[in-house]
Amino acid sequence: MAGTRISRRGNAAHRYYSVVVFVVLASLDNVAIGLVPPLYGPISGALGVPQRLLGLVTAVSFLVSAVAAVAWAYVGDRADRKPLLMVGTLVWAVGTGGSGLAPNYPAFLAAQLLAAVGLGAVGSVGFSVVTDLISPRRRGLVMSFWGLSQGVGTLAGTLTGGILGSTDWRRPFLAVTVVGVVAAAAYLFTYDVRRGQSEPELARAVDAGVEYDYRISRADLPRILARRTNRWLILQGLTAQAAFGSLVWLPVLFAERARDQGYSPATAVLVGSVFATLFQLGGVLSIVGGLAGDALQRRTPRGRALVAAVGVLAALPFYLVLFLVPIRIDVPDGGGSGAVVGAVLASVLTEPTVGLSLLTAVVALALTSANSPNWFALIADVNPPEHRGTVYSLGNLVNGIGRAAGNGLVGVAFHGLRAAFPPPLNYAVGLAVFQLFFIPTGLMYWLASRTSPGDIRSLRDLLHTRAGRL
Repeated sequence: MAGTRISRRGNAAHRYYSVVVFVVLASLDNVAIGLVPPLYGPISGALGVPQRLLGLVTAVSFLVSAVAAVAWAYVGDRADRKPLLMVGTLVWAVGTGGSGLAPNYPAFLAAQLLAAVGLGAVGSVGFSVVTDLISPRRRGLVMSFWGLSQGVGTLAGTLTGGILGSTDWRRPFLAVTVVGVVAAAAYLFTYDVRRGQSEPELARAVDAGVEYDYRISRADLPRILARRTNRWLILQGLTAQAAFGSLVWLPVLFAERARDQGYSPATAVLVGSVFATLFQLGGVLSIVGGLAGDALQRRTPRGRALVAAVGVLAALPFYLVLFLVPIRIDVPDGGGSGAVVGAVLASVLTEPTVGLSLLTAVVALALTSANSPNWFALIADVNPPEHRGTVYSLGNLVNGIGRAAGNGLVGVAFHGLRAAFPPPLNYAVGLAVFQLFFIPTGLMYWLASRTSPGDIRSLRDLLHTRAGRL
């Protein structure tokens, strides 16, 4: 296939700006996702529907977004990605704005589903673009920021919904809509990223201004699944996300522990939320996992997969300690939010069981967070540029199925365990059992470490051959 000469080049500052824009916008789409759950009560009252129907909106939106991402990614692997990202951003902004203006439940549901369709573009197509901006030597580090930004975005969405929506539930939706429109404008000034430009094998052709114009086709789909490392990277999401999905119940565990120690329901809920937020700070250390993956990958092509395998397996005993070792909670019952938060923070230093639990949680989350950046980077390492968005979206779809299963089944497990283990022990035992899903996850990463060297070599050879044809 003949290459096409192009003239647009980007300097270092322009490339840096582009990376920042894509990472920030990966966070922003998760802000939109996180708006609804904290506002279930006000929205259900205003629209006259039970809260469970709003929970259904969230669940269906996740599914629609994951399915739409596959379609967006396939088109993105065939066409110009920048217009797709701008259109996707505008679609979710319109859907979010429509949610804030919805006069009834059907309109709210339709607007949320429209937003979900647009949100599917940002993650899948944006991932493909970012991998073409970053060299293989630094993929783990940059992908750690990519993954971290999504978690931060979800948290920011929860806070935005709770703070801006405390007196008017429509306000946060309209505010995020404005930000979404500004985000679409920010795309206009990003560097026109050329497919494959970060690959060393294509460097000479790219420097000469020749475009890598290979694109995905339907015939490539069996080849994607035939690549053994892809199979392990996609399948691990079922078990990994079953474990991660169960962690949304962490606030409930700590709230039940507070109630068991005699605190009122309102104080217990607040204690559970603060403890759960505090204990998830270890996720910030995904940056360390990304750096470790980069460093070990330079020594062995098994590096990234081994870091992820060791991380998820080594975290298991720390999770068991976190869930099964009781803690002593000392906060002012019935106190204001500030007083309770302050007491929880102080207890980290004054109460040994709390300090130990925090340390255990940070280590556990830091170890499992090595999964995310190395998963992102491995997809780029074993797939040609025109396949990456599609592989990412397929993995993300399986991740969503695993997370939904973990989120739902752990609730059933809590109920079943209640007869043998009274609260809060049923929650502790149930969460501990679900972390055992990290064992097959670690084994699949170990298998990926066995197959990835061959797949990486095959990709390098393929890109060398294609570079000679450009």
